[in-house]
Amino acid sequence: MDWTIDYYVTSDGKCPVKEFIDLLSPESKAKYIFIADLLEDYGLKVREPYIKHITGSKKLYEIRIKDKSNIHRIFYFAFTGKKLILLHGFTKKTDKTPGREIEIAERRMEEYLSRKG
Repeated sequence: MDWTIDYYVTSDGKCPVKEFIDLLSPESKAKYIFIADLLEDYGLKVREPYIKHITGSKKLYEIRIKDKSNIHRIFYFAFTGKKLILLHGFTKKTDKTPGREIEIAERRMEEYLSRKG
């Protein structure tokens, strides 16, 4: 494992992505674990169908999870020292990713960078 996965933590100590993952179905959790293992082993070399760069963003990527009835996304970015920071997770209800979901991830990324950068 060359890369590590860390989670964005709010100023009040909550971890929104961990909370999101805890609510996933067992099938979706298994898919998340599989993709997370790929990311730890290969980092930014992982590509579709597991990972996709977010169009219009310089740094954001999404983990793509699909089960029998839902599509889930978890946004993340690469940080110094081969760290991947998971920022925001949501269940996708439309074909196009809602802009507000991307905005949440970007806001969290900026906050993370201002604290750690």
